[in-house]
Amino acid sequence: PRSTLDRSSAASDVYKRQSFGVASAIQHQGKELSYNNINDTDAAFELVCEFDPSLQPACAIIKHANPCGVATGGNLREAYKSAFNCDQTSAFGGIVALNKTLDEPTAEEICRIFTEVVIAPNATAEALKVFAKKKNLRLLTTSSLKSLRDGRKTIRHVSGGFLVQDRDTETVLAKNLNIVTKRKPTHEELEDMLFAWKVAKHVKSNAIVYVKNMKTIGIGAGQTSRVDSSKIAIQKFYENINDEKQRTGCVIASDAFFPFSDGLDEAIKFGAVAVIQPGGSIRDKEVIETANNAGLSMVFTGYRHFK
Repeated sequence: PRSTLDRSSAASDVYKRQSFGVASAIQHQGKELSYNNINDTDAAFELVCEFDPSLQPACAIIKHANPCGVATGGNLREAYKSAFNCDQTSAFGGIVALNKTLDEPTAEEICRIFTEVVIAPNATAEALKVFAKKKNLRLLTTSSLKSLRDGRKTIRHVSGGFLVQDRDTETVLAKNLNIVTKRKPTHEELEDMLFAWKVAKHVKSNAIVYVKNMKTIGIGAGQTSRVDSSKIAIQKFYENINDEKQRTGCVIASDAFFPFSDGLDEAIKFGAVAVIQPGGSIRDKEVIETANNAGLSMVFTGYRHFK
């Protein structure tokens, strides 16, 4: 299907001045955006906006509205490569979102494979020249990142009507976490857990996200069982990374509570050492006991994303 995105009306002009995103972005090159292109690009941009560009460059790669790789790095190229290496198969034909100005080295790296859309706040003249060789690649710039406190509503169509709800604008800080296990997480584990929690917010439920050193190493999305999501995330790791150094000492984020300890058992067998989850299950005590017996750190956020 072709895109019906209209930027010509007066209403669109008002929206441009008030917000940054796909609807107000400038398309520099490439084919017309399809419905799915717009939807997936929006998902990628929403995710990368979780990461403050003044702290670290970040990259999110999206396929079918779900993240297949997310990472930070010392520079933008490094962040892209780490995100790409999480799931190279899924990244083919995906959507790439960046939280900083697209530069030439990153553009060259992206051009190594087929990519549908790249969205970034800006792009250098050198990066534009690199992309010009890929006529079908769509490049969008937004001039800035979207505010995480954007109070707009989310709308979903249903038969005979539509649903409206407040956006999920919740963010969690280390000081707000409730440590429920005997072992407290290290500083590095806390950083990885907060990173994983941001990613989990943008993964369809049931969502399980494994992270090591501020990059995803396995993502399980959209399964009817939380155990299945965990198994898929682990399967993705072995298919794409399969490095003991990356597996051992990783952390896991779950977008909703573990209703049973079986989902946590998968993480323990995999090598996770810390867990971030909402808490609130009637079996929280059982899950905490499982974590304690395995020597894991576990923190509760007190709320769930549950996309």
